[in-house]
Amino acid sequence: MNPSELTSPDGVLPRGSFLEREAKTSVTFPQIRVGEPVRDKALSVFPLFAESNGSVDYLLADEAIRDQLLTVQEVSEAASVPELLVENKGDIRVLFIEGEELVGAKQNRILNTSILVAAKSTTKIPVSCVERGRWGFKSKFFGSSGSHSPWKLRHLLRASVTQSLKAEGTRRSNQVGVWHSVAQLHVKYGVKSPTDAMSDAFDAYQERVSEFRAKFQYVEGASGMAVGIGKRIVACDLFDKPRQCSEPARWRFSLFPGVTTSACSPRTIQQGPIFGFRCTSTSSWKTTVSSEGN
Repeated sequence: MNPSELTSPDGVLPRGSFLEREAKTSVTFPQIRVGEPVRDKALSVFPLFAESNGSVDYLLADEAIRDQLLTVQEVSEAASVPELLVENKGDIRVLFIEGEELVGAKQNRILNTSILVAAKSTTKIPVSCVERGRWGFKSKFFGSSGSHSPWKLRHLLRASVTQSLKAEGTRRSNQVGVWHSVAQLHVKYGVKSPTDAMSDAFDAYQERVSEFRAKFQYVEGASGMAVGIGKRIVACDLFDKPRQCSEPARWRFSLFPGVTTSACSPRTIQQGPIFGFRCTSTSSWKTTVSSEGN
């Protein structure tokens, strides 16, 4: 995932601005080499290698929150389900990843799209609720759960946000669809959650998730990963430099627990793993923009 691929949260590009000029720029997509997979039961993880050409320095949101360089909170005391307020106090940009879960405040949320927040700035970010049964403050600020949305929910986010952009110029999700997806997750894994929280489904499979974690280690030099469940590739994340996924927590970000809960299903395990795939890309792609300003 390259910062040049990211989107401005408000969807408005001032005519003639830096953002508009950047949005019209095509850049070369790096050649990607697919490494040998690591497999366990129905789960396969393929390390992805690409030439490191990222010129933008940034932290990932969980790092910035951990180091107290960035805060996330409700937009007001009354709050608003589809948006949160982010203050980046640091001197470096911060990247939020699509599907990333934030926990606390009035209810848990996930990011609708990837957002690069400028240094020393305050902005609103588009989110969806993944805790339907709670609407009351647990804390003032959100924390990072370290979890990522299941791949089916992530696909739903992308489809509905794309539709919202085309129809209204916003990055709203299909919130009813998100709630339905979380409810299906609870039914599938026999989880009863008093607040209908997505995180409760992950917590119920913590032991199995820990088993997977012990078996999947970062492959030196990898800039990303592709994940297969059964015979299907379900997720693919690529950063602009290896450093962004070299930490153990980062390498597993796309895997645990959002993906591994799906891989724990007895029906999926019977399918066996995927044995390979080809990564085909066009020579260039159209960049969209970050919340950098001009």
